[in-house]
This record gives sequence, structure tokens and C-alpha cells, in this order.
Amino acid sequence: MEVKAIAKNIRISPRRLRPLIRELSGKRVDEVIAALRYAPTPHARTVAKLVRSAAANAENNFQMDPRTLRITQIYTGDSTKLKRYQAKARGRAGLVQRRFCHLTVVVEERVR
Repeated sequence: MEVKAIAKNIRISPRRLRPLIRELSGKRVDEVIAALRYAPTPHARTVAKLVRSAAANAENNFQMDPRTLRITQIYTGDSTKLKRYQAKARGRAGLVQRRFCHLTVVVEERVR
């Protein structure tokens, strides 16, 4: 059975988050949390928090063993954008977009 955890409207661009989560799919939850602890980006803390939430959902709501949980899917998608303007040359205005994203983690119990 798959258990899901979703974090919405994270103040991180999805483009910056994708390289971090690309290598996490298919690994055990405890391995992922250990790997994210030493990741060089500050966004790893947000991803680790969501992975822990998915594991807690599986343990508390579906009585799954947290030691056998694996991440089957982890993906990010676009969310809203804050649109602001910045002064440019010759009296013009340039559009600045502050991007947000949704992050989804799906875990499943696999015994191997």
C-alpha cells in the first residue's frame, strides 16, 4: 500500500529542487534521511521533513514498519508565482517572478 505526504507552496523553485530529489527514489527512508542530513543545499531540510512525515503517516495510520519503508516516488511541480517588478534602464520595468512548488513523497512497504 502506498502512503503519500504532500508539502504545498514551498518557497523553493522546482528547478532548484529537482537535482536534490532525483537520486532519492527507490531508497530506504532511513538512508534518505541520512543522505539529506549532509546534503550541501539548505533545501534538504525541507525534503527530509517531508520524508519523515510520510514515514510517520505510514507508521501511525496504516501500522507499517518504518524500517521496511522505501520511497517509490518523489516529485515536484509548479505552484503559484509571486510577480514583482524591478526598475530597469531607461525608465522601464522588468518582471521578477518568485517561484513556489509542491513536493510529493510516496512511500511503500517492501520486504527484501
